[in-house]
Amino acid sequence: MGDITSLILDDHDTMRRAFAELDEPEPDLGALADRWASLAQLLEVHADAEEAVFYPRLLRRGAHGEEETTDAISDHNKIREAIRAAGAEAAGSDGWWHAVHDARKENSDHMAEEERGALADFRQHADPSVRDELGEAFLAFKRDRPDAGSALVDKDPDRYIAEHGGG
Repeated sequence: MGDITSLILDDHDTMRRAFAELDEPEPDLGALADRWASLAQLLEVHADAEEAVFYPRLLRRGAHGEEETTDAISDHNKIREAIRAAGAEAAGSDGWWHAVHDARKENSDHMAEEERGALADFRQHADPSVRDELGEAFLAFKRDRPDAGSALVDKDPDRYIAEHGGG
């Protein structure tokens, strides 16, 4: 199936390309809105899958699991906030572009931190068989949860950690 850290990196590459595609001139605002809707869905499904599968295990296996998880949940909330802001604006408007830019910045910062921190930490402290098992669960979550990505519900990092074995 695949190592969860590799699958997360694959999603990151897809997100980077999708944000870059938004930079292409698009005279059809409906098509632009559709591109954004697909990307916004990917951002939230990815965050939901990480929160359901990856971060609970990082809390138990990572050397810096609590710190990395707190940062990630906070970052996911900032991305959700930007997605909600874009949803309140007309596609292509100045307000919409501002919100999309905020989502891009927050997501770029999050991915860089995650790649340097949480993913590296997990690769160093989790057996390859565990990473493969979680990769399968990550893919299954994304495949089997058609409602994932639609709620855009923020999570309290401290409560998340308490509920998932940290602290």
